[in-house]
Amino acid sequence: MKSFVPSLLVFLIYHNCLSQADASSSIQQLDWLVGTWERLNDRPERSSFEVWQMEGHGLKGIGFTLQGADTVFREDLEIVSQEGKLYYVADVAHNDEPVHFKINITSDHSFESANSQHDFPKQISYTCTGKSLTATISGDGKEIPFQFKRVR
Repeated sequence: MKSFVPSLLVFLIYHNCLSQADASSSIQQLDWLVGTWERLNDRPERSSFEVWQMEGHGLKGIGFTLQGADTVFREDLEIVSQEGKLYYVADVAHNDEPVHFKINITSDHSFESANSQHDFPKQISYTCTGKSLTATISGDGKEIPFQFKRVR
């Protein structure tokens, strides 16, 4: 029994390290998101952008909308690994805390995330095709696509 406990401890540490390595490599697979994206389907008087960069073991982003020289909307975005799982995290002024959306599906150039407890959106997905990016927020029968082009 005494040799079982150290063996179990080594297994658990090894498994945890593998889970973190898998999540980190999954984040690396999302490097197609890195860059500056300008929204194409915004109101004519507005300009909206998302800017993503690899930072440490995750992706950090910022989304913002300008009306003239004024910033009328801003959100801080992240894709992080927590406990071996990937999360899309959105931090906007009207929420008390950042909202975590668990990333459930990833492919070479897309991912889907969900948080059924959040009011809206409940799902967020991103799909990249060449220099085009579509981010879609949805839930409760409502869907809003955000179409972007890579500008850097």
